[in-house]
Parts: sequence; structure tokens; C-alpha cells
Amino acid sequence: MSYAIIGFGKIGQALAKAFARSGIEVSVATTRDPASFASHAAEIGPTIIPTTLAEAVNAEVIFLAVRFESHPEVAKALPDWKGKTLIDAMNTQAPLEELDGLPSSAAVAKAFAGARLVKGFNHLVAAVLEQDPAVHGGRRVVFLASDDDRAAAEVGALAEKLGFAPVKLGGLSEGGWLVHARGKSWGQLIFKDLIKFD
Repeated sequence: MSYAIIGFGKIGQALAKAFARSGIEVSVATTRDPASFASHAAEIGPTIIPTTLAEAVNAEVIFLAVRFESHPEVAKALPDWKGKTLIDAMNTQAPLEELDGLPSSAAVAKAFAGARLVKGFNHLVAAVLEQDPAVHGGRRVVFLASDDDRAAAEVGALAEKLGFAPVKLGGLSEGGWLVHARGKSWGQLIFKDLIKFD
């Protein structure tokens, strides 16, 4: 399985640190030249591979960690996203009217036609997400919501490999709301830092 993170801001870097801790190779890309952030990627670890956006979208599993306003531009990188599993790790404060009354993840799914979309890894602030998920003998929870059960299971397995405890919330129209930023108010699970004990 090949992985990529599109976006190398705070959330993108936090995700890269999770991959580095687990020794899993991941491509990282922005709209900038990879040379501009190569040294920072190298500081995180040798499994973090700076690349172009055009190359990153060849991965099978792609984290979307750009500013929400930038996602339509990223969506143009491929004419069809069929066969790709896309993890929407973005948050937005766009008013619901701008999203046609949909959770933000449903709006993202429309932009990335054909992708198997999972909302996840977005409810923790970057400073928490980048920490070792092994806490007090348990594992830090990441919430996942998707209308595609197979994609949710695949992302859940990746979350486990990265050391997290995945908790599935159901489809985008149910679970998506729980981790959605609604204008100036937040879904009930946003910023909830929970630990699961096996």
C-alpha cells in the first residue's frame, strides 16, 4: 500500500511524524516545489519523502491536510479519483449555507469524484495529533466516518499501524457531523482527546 499526505502545515507535519514513528514510508506534497520543504521533511525522518503534487496523487491512500478552501484546486490534480482512498483531515469554519447544508466531508466527496472518502484524523489539534498515541497504557482515539465500509476498515487498519485506536462513527451524514466544524460552532467530538484501553 502506498501513502501520501497532501499539505505540509501543522496537521500534515503531525501526520508525517506518526508515519515516521512507525517507520512507514509516506510521500508529502504541497503546491510548492518539494525542495522548499525537503530539509523539514528530513528532520522528521527518513521515511518522509518530499514530492510533487502530481507524484503524490499516485498513492493509493491519500491524506488531505490542506486548508479547506484549497481542496477544489487539489481535486484538479486528477481527472478521476476512482480507486483512491482519500482521508479528509481538514476542518472548516465555512457556514453551512456555503456547504449546501452538508457536512464538510460530503462537500469534499463531491469535489473528489470517484474517491472512497473517509473523514478522519481531523478532530485533534496538531499539537496533540503529533504526540505518541501510546498514552497511560492506552491508545489515543481517532474518529473515522465514511459511506464506504471497506475504505473505513482500510483506514482503521492504517490508524492501528500508526498506533492509534480507530473508532468508527458510521456514515458521513451521521458520524461526519460529530467531527464537523459548523460555522462558529463545532461538532460534539471536535477536540475531544480520548484514550482507549484494550
